[in-house]
Amino acid sequence: MIHALAIIDPAAELADDVEVGPFSVIGPGVVVGQGCRIGPHVVIQGPTTIGKENRFFQFASIGADPQDKKYAGEKTRLEIGDRNVFREHVTVNRGTEQDDGHTSIGDDNWIMVGVHIAHDCQIGNQTIFSNNASLAGHVAVGDYAILGGFTLVHQFCSIGAHCFTAMGSVIPKDVPPYVLVSGHMARPYGLNSEGLRRRGYSAEIRQALQRAYKIIYRSNLTTGQAQERLQQMATDVPEVGLLAAFLARSSRGIVR
Repeated sequence: MIHALAIIDPAAELADDVEVGPFSVIGPGVVVGQGCRIGPHVVIQGPTTIGKENRFFQFASIGADPQDKKYAGEKTRLEIGDRNVFREHVTVNRGTEQDDGHTSIGDDNWIMVGVHIAHDCQIGNQTIFSNNASLAGHVAVGDYAILGGFTLVHQFCSIGAHCFTAMGSVIPKDVPPYVLVSGHMARPYGLNSEGLRRRGYSAEIRQALQRAYKIIYRSNLTTGQAQERLQQMATDVPEVGLLAAFLARSSRGIVR
């Protein structure tokens, strides 16, 4: 059902069962998949492609121009997967040509009130963004990461899979997978053990990841030396390989 007071551009493409509330505006170049529900006062600008069964609450702004002074009207895009929830006042911007031109959000993400996802961010699957968490441009967030309320992430940082950031964390560098961080500036405080337990990681794997954490943070090794040790461990515990690969591609250095 599309409310009579919604404004849908003729160049937008909506699946037959999409719901759109009053006073929402959907611009040209927007494609909305089946089962999506768009509440009142939502603005979606294109080029934006939205998958199936997403829900947008009131006053969300999706697919607006990037907040980048270098942006000069280039045709960049936003891609959103399936079954995501965007709560009130969430803002998600399209990409820029300074990167590969698109912002991407995967599947089954829970994005709470006031979250900002800037241009060129790449979000995985099954993440949780608590109220007012904000990503600067070009940030990558791995699967199952949880960002506490008012977390701030500097541009070009990577947040590894299964991470947890405490409320009010300010993150200026990369956060390796599985790690819990807190503070201004953020520091590591061990593994996200409870999150791993809830996701079915066995006690043996959690113990191995704890040993890997100690190699990174408590062994006085350089990042390169730690990476080599982790690669050796990954032969027996593949989950450790995620840490080794992350260290290998980190460009900003990791939180310490």
